[in-house]
Amino acid sequence: MPIHSTSIIDPSARIAPTAEIGPWCIVGPEVSIGDGTVLMNNVVVESHTRIGRQNTIFPFAYIGGTPQDKKFTGEKSWCEIGDRNQLREHVTIHRGTENGGGWTRVGSDNLIMGTVHIAHDCIVGTNCILANNVMLAGHSVVQDNANVGGGAGIHHFVVIGTCAFVGAMARVSMDVPPFMIVEGNPAEVRGHNHIAMARRGFTETDIEAMKEAYKRLFRDRGGSHAEKVSGLVAKYPGVRSVEILVNAVNAQARGVHGRSLETQRLDDRRSRRD
Repeated sequence: MPIHSTSIIDPSARIAPTAEIGPWCIVGPEVSIGDGTVLMNNVVVESHTRIGRQNTIFPFAYIGGTPQDKKFTGEKSWCEIGDRNQLREHVTIHRGTENGGGWTRVGSDNLIMGTVHIAHDCIVGTNCILANNVMLAGHSVVQDNANVGGGAGIHHFVVIGTCAFVGAMARVSMDVPPFMIVEGNPAEVRGHNHIAMARRGFTETDIEAMKEAYKRLFRDRGGSHAEKVSGLVAKYPGVRSVEILVNAVNAQARGVHGRSLETQRLDDRRSRRD
């Protein structure tokens, strides 16, 4: 097991036989690192973190750090990283909080570029790209196959839908619908991400439906939200991409400030008061 002599490994850490720990790394308590994962040098895995197989973690990344949340009182919480991710230089990923379920999770096959910050209680799916300097605030969600451009700032409790694209430097304060492209400050829907859909195996019918959805839901000025959605469903019954999009935009419409997850947060607050 190649662990460099200058690295510090807590006795409770579990390092797989084929993992590699380079110079000047620190691996703290209750950490597990899977087979084939490489910590290049000067990587800190603070505590209570599970890292899967065949990840590459570049210099000065800080994983499993203490949440930047005043409500955090030192309770046990976790950070989980899947398999085959690339975490580039200066990436920071913090553990969850009790208030957010106790977990921050990153899936598999993601490219997390330099200086990306993934805050407490975030969830990042699989096959995502987060470009340099992306900032995910607490409790935000990036679904599978999404792409977030450099310098984008994501508000807490925002959901970025599957196969969505967020333009560079965007300020994202509302949910990003699946399969759509958003840009600007504040971010607005500017198009449909048919390229990602084609790469991920969606059918021509799915792609044509998203082109129609973009026009109906985000460009046409007449009619109510409910009318637009029902018309889309009637035209494309049983089409998978339409079902995914409609579920997302309906949840967003029921949410607070355009964020579907805010509804759950308010419900939790009410239940605690009761």
